[in-house]
Amino acid sequence: MKLSIPGLSDYGFLSKQNEYNAFGGNGDNLSPALSWENAPQQAKSFALTVYDPDAPTGSGFWHWVAFNIPADTTALKAGAGYPDAQARFTQASSDFGQPGYGGCCPPEGDIPHRYIFTLHALSCEDLGVTADLPNAVIRFLIQMHTLQAASVITLYQR
Repeated sequence: MKLSIPGLSDYGFLSKQNEYNAFGGNGDNLSPALSWENAPQQAKSFALTVYDPDAPTGSGFWHWVAFNIPADTTALKAGAGYPDAQARFTQASSDFGQPGYGGCCPPEGDIPHRYIFTLHALSCEDLGVTADLPNAVIRFLIQMHTLQAASVITLYQR
């Protein structure tokens, strides 16, 4: 399975559009377009996570946790992570405490942070939970049902 961000290679820099629009950031909070191919045929749905392991929290920072993405999906348009995007999937709260995509927002002047986009092909059609659960519980369930995963690593610096 391969995950990609059209127009961006591994370790490429995300744009100001992808920056968070609060918490010191002033971007558009736009989730980038994503596409994938060669998913396992037995996948019944997908989940997507975005993680910053370089956040100064001691445990990283989760920027997006989306799940119950239908198995016939092979791409997400830019902006699919807006909570009101009327997507065909469920979006849990990011570590910012709000549902949907929470854009890049490393401390100003810090080293470039890595943003790891990971697509999980899942063995179930529905995780059987609601988006109001803590994203840690949802991520646990995602891991329990992952058949295969693919990642793309991006960078961002303010």
